Amino acid sequence: MRAVVQNDKSRAWVAKADDRGRARVAKADDRGRARVAKTDDRSRARIAKTAAATTALALAALLTGCAGDPAPAPAQGGPARPLDPRARQAAEHARLAAAARRWGLERTPLTPPAPPAEKPRITPRDGFEVDGQEEENLPPVFTTVPTRQKVVFLTIDDGAEKDPAFLRMMSELKVPYTAFLSNYVIEDDYGYFRRMQAQGVTLNNHTLTHPYLPGLSYEEQRDEICGMQTVMKKQFGKAPTVFRPPYGNYNGDTLRAAKECGIKYAPIWDEEVFVDHWEYRDWDRRLHPGDIVLTHFRGRDDWNGTMVDDMRNFLDKVTREGYAVARLEDYL
Repeated sequence: MRAVVQNDKSRAWVAKADDRGRARVAKADDRGRARVAKTDDRSRARIAKTAAATTALALAALLTGCAGDPAPAPAQGGPARPLDPRARQAAEHARLAAAARRWGLERTPLTPPAPPAEKPRITPRDGFEVDGQEEENLPPVFTTVPTRQKVVFLTIDDGAEKDPAFLRMMSELKVPYTAFLSNYVIEDDYGYFRRMQAQGVTLNNHTLTHPYLPGLSYEEQRDEICGMQTVMKKQFGKAPTVFRPPYGNYNGDTLRAAKECGIKYAPIWDEEVFVDHWEYRDWDRRLHPGDIVLTHFRGRDDWNGTMVDDMRNFLDKVTREGYAVARLEDYL
């Protein structure tokens, strides 16, 4: 009897010990799984943190590349290929078209042809010669450049109006022109015309004080022309070889004095443009290939508009009639 009871107690103790062991094992397993899960969570957090740092560094590098110099292309890509000439031309045309719209033009000004490889021979217009013209090799007075190309030449006289918007307009549209300057109206702001010169504009002689030259003696005419040559060289670095007599009036002494002062050409004009109308020298009242067009540096004090309005009137007409504006000096 005692043996049976003892055995029962032994089995009960063993069963209880087994239950405790299993409980401890289960608890240990739970702790192990918890530690493993916690370790996995920490690993995932570290991986996410590393990925975020990597993304931030990549983004910073990208922003730095946008703000400064672009990063070099991968070695396997090779050097960047130059833009195709047709693509460059299309891009420039789009830029000019946008500028034309911005300045209120009807259409984009036409691009002039390349300067002639061989300069045309410039001679006086018929009836504009003076006595001794050929014998003394005097500067020719002409209104048109001999060419078959549909180009005209824009020339602007005196320098009274100094409109910054005009400089911006002509620079953005890349329209060439030639300025004939008189000292009495430019001496208050030589800097304006230096900026013009820096844009590629040729500055030429239009006398010191804009007098009626035929009414002066030879010496007085020479002082007017040579005196302006001195001003031009001092202020703009070069004495020009092109001269326009004020009002287009001259005589033999004018051209002799001009030649003595280093002048080779004396262009006047075939048409004159204003803010609201055109005037013509010829009976047909039309533009012709090679015509020289005159306008003046004027603003609202003299005209019912500005230099920008004047250029709009000029460019709309010549473009509408199929003409490009070329640089006069390229043909002389």
